[in-house]
Order: sequence, then structure tokens, then C-alpha cells
Amino acid sequence: MRTEDNLHHPFRFLTMTAHPPSPPIISVRNFTAAYGGNVVIDDISFDVFPGEVFVILGGSGCGKSTMLKHMIGLYEPAAGAILFEGDDIVTAYGTQRQEILCRFGVMYQLGALFGSMTLLENVRVPLEEYTDLPEDAMNLVARMKLDLVGLGEFLHHMPAEISGGMQKRAAIARAMALDPKILFLDEPSAGLDPITSAGLDQLILRLSRTLGITFVVVTHELPSIYTIADRAIMLDKSVKKIVAEGKPAALRDTSDNPWVRQFFNREAETG
Repeated sequence: MRTEDNLHHPFRFLTMTAHPPSPPIISVRNFTAAYGGNVVIDDISFDVFPGEVFVILGGSGCGKSTMLKHMIGLYEPAAGAILFEGDDIVTAYGTQRQEILCRFGVMYQLGALFGSMTLLENVRVPLEEYTDLPEDAMNLVARMKLDLVGLGEFLHHMPAEISGGMQKRAAIARAMALDPKILFLDEPSAGLDPITSAGLDQLILRLSRTLGITFVVVTHELPSIYTIADRAIMLDKSVKKIVAEGKPAALRDTSDNPWVRQFFNREAETG
């Protein structure tokens, strides 16, 4: 077939047209965060797609943790929408809001485990709160989640009896108790040594790849960012906006914003 014939062939688009991308699992639209009259983040929008590890990063005070706290419903934004599969958590109330909240789990920066409970009991907490499962079933689910994060032999240990890295793994297990599609992780590598941090990065990647979980991770730890992030947005406190979006390595190497390159190349300020 000649080239000019192929251009008008009736089946040409069956092989040349790409499949449409999946719709976003999270959409943030025209979002503004403020404490009193102090605007921290001003009118930003972004999407998170199913199955990706999405990182929110930036310098100290840029609003990373503020963004996460709004996304999980702890704070109400000054303006804008936060949509989970099209449902706005900002305007949802009652049973609708509760249903949205059960679509995601959260690992807080310090783990936030209950010190008076064993790891098994900690992971059972969401099951006791939001399900009617019998005792044996709750124990089985909790054991399975702890197995997934490599803590199957520590079911009856107290948080104080395990390391900081293990506490964070246990917190991830608890966040997965209700089989959410999305996990939010707040500074997962903070306070960990490089080897433990690398192990946690590999856990995140394994859970993403094997279970299809979407991760939203707040961090400024560059080694972890380069390892886990499919895509990242960078916030800047001076403009209160997103100043970069894309793959971290590409932002490091090709961004036309000198501050973005400085951040990703870990360069000290001059002058």
C-alpha cells in the first residue's frame, strides 16, 4: 500500500491512536489554603492518577503538610474542591463524607500508633470502627496486613518494642486495614537511617506494583523522591503556587526555574 493510500485507510486509527488515559483518582481544583488571613497555598490545581506514586515536595514552610491535611479532610480549604473519583470531600457530609474517607488510608509522620496496644491491635482499630467483622476475621485481616509489610512475626509486640522503621511499616499496615485505593504518607523517611529508608521505599514500590495502590507522599528526602516518584509537584512558599510538575529527574535536569534545579541538585543558596 502506498503512503498516500495509508493516510486515508479506514482502519488507520485502530493502530495509530493511543488509548485514552485513565481518569484521575484525585482532582484538586482551584485550591486555596489559609490560616486566618494568611494564605499559604493560592489557587492551585493538579490531578493524581490511579496506581501512581505521586509526591508533593518543596522547601520548609511551602505548605506540603498543609496540602495533605486538607486532602484527607482534616481542614477545610478557603476555596476550591478536592475530588475523590469525582466526589468532593469539601462539600460532602454525613454518610457520603464517611464513604469518601474510607477510600484512603493515612500514615502520619511519626506513625501515630497507640502505645498501649500491640501491633495487631493497632491494625484492628479501623476494622473495629468501620466494619461488622467477627473477631476472628478482624484478627485474620490484621495479620495479613502486617505480613504484607514484613511484620508477621511481631504481631504481639508493643510499638515501644520495635524500631522507628518498623513502627512506620506498622502504621502503613493499619492504613491498609480497610483495603483503600489510596494511601497518604506524611514524611515516611523522616528520622530513618539511609538503609531503613531505602527499605521503606522498596515497600512502597512493591505495594504500588502488586496491589495497584495509589500513593500520595509528602517528603523532601531527595533519595526517596528519585526512587519512588512517578510524578511530583513542587510548591514554593514565595509564590504560594506549584512551580514545577513532572518526573523528578526531568525537573532536575531540564527545569527552566533556577530554584527548582537548585532544590533537586541540593545546592546551597549563594549571596
